[in-house]
Amino acid sequence: MTEKILKEIANAYSALDCVYAVVLAGSRTSQQSDELSDYDLYIYSDKEIPVEFRTELAKKYSDDYEIDNRYFETGDEWILKDGKTGLDFMFRCKNWITQTIDNIYNKHIASNGYSTCFLHNVKTSLILYDRDNWFLNLQNMISGCYPQELKENIIKRNLMLLCDKKNASYLAQIEFAVKRNDPVSINHRIAAFLASYFDIIFALNEVYHPGEKRMIKYAKTHCKILPENFEKKYK
Repeated sequence: MTEKILKEIANAYSALDCVYAVVLAGSRTSQQSDELSDYDLYIYSDKEIPVEFRTELAKKYSDDYEIDNRYFETGDEWILKDGKTGLDFMFRCKNWITQTIDNIYNKHIASNGYSTCFLHNVKTSLILYDRDNWFLNLQNMISGCYPQELKENIIKRNLMLLCDKKNASYLAQIEFAVKRNDPVSINHRIAAFLASYFDIIFALNEVYHPGEKRMIKYAKTHCKILPENFEKKYK
């Protein structure tokens, strides 16, 4: 039933001239889903899709929805009329995602953690609608080997943040926070530390970063090179 609804939604968005692709991504397409997972739908367009259109479409399938959330990416959230299936919509500019992928894959720009998440997101997406194979071409752009310069840049940048940046590394900041007895700062810096730590692990193994959920399980499944006693460190 959900598959049928997803196809109908894709067909509805495909009728809009501004829409270039509708894809399913997230845990449902990267073998990480569980009973709590929703369905992540990405709508790629060259201009904003009217809120009125999105609202009317939501009403057809849901009695419980939020439209035009802008806390992170612009998005809508539905609970289908079965009362249990969640749909999470993200609306992206096609030029923005093309430039983002180019910056990471071709220009080898690393981030402070999560460097290759957009590559993973695009690569593992399941196409529901694709005008003129635009999204397929985007996937083909990153279908080659993991760029070695990107790998080196990720490791260099994030290793510096972990421990090499004098008096300002995450380790140093965590130590200062402990001495100050500042639990909020401790948690904030540990989260940043883990983001860079896993960015290094995935880059070292030439695996695209899957995002913030289930990273331990994903690393154990997909990474051959792991720290000693890797899983025990988090228990």
